[in-house]
Amino acid sequence: MKNLLEVDIKVPNQTRYLSLIGKIGEDIANTLKRFNNSDPEELAYHINLVITEAMANAIKHANQNDPTKDVHICICLSDQELCIKVYDQGQGFDINQIETTDPDPQQDHGRGIFLIRALMDRVSYERCATGHVLEMRKSLKTLPKKRN
Repeated sequence: MKNLLEVDIKVPNQTRYLSLIGKIGEDIANTLKRFNNSDPEELAYHINLVITEAMANAIKHANQNDPTKDVHICICLSDQELCIKVYDQGQGFDINQIETTDPDPQQDHGRGIFLIRALMDRVSYERCATGHVLEMRKSLKTLPKKRN
C-alpha cells in the first residue's frame, strides 16, 4: 500500500493553529472524490473535527499548554486508507480508560476521544520516541468501475 500523499506538519503548542490544521485535513479529504463516500463534504468535516480534537487534546492535556513544546501531525493517504497521527510530548494516558459511550455534555473531558472513535475506523494511543502518538485510521473504499 503506497502513499499517494503525505503531509507532515509541526506547529507550536498553541490553539490558534487548530483551524489551520483542521482546514488542511478538510482540504485533503475533499480531494477524495474517487472514493466511495456517501457524502464527501461530510467526510471532510469529520476529518477536520478529528484533527482539531486530537490537536486540542495534545495541546491542552498532553503538552499542558507549554509553549516550549510542539505538536506534530502526519496525514498519510493511500489508495485504501487515510491515516492521521498526532504526536505529543506529554506523559500519556490509557485510552482504554476513556468511556466508549457518549459522555455527559456537562463534563469538560472525554468528548473528543469519543468523537474520534465514532468517526474513525481504528484509533490507538501509544508511546513513541518523543512522547506519545494518537493514530487514527479511516478505510477508503474505491468506487466500482463503470461499464459502458
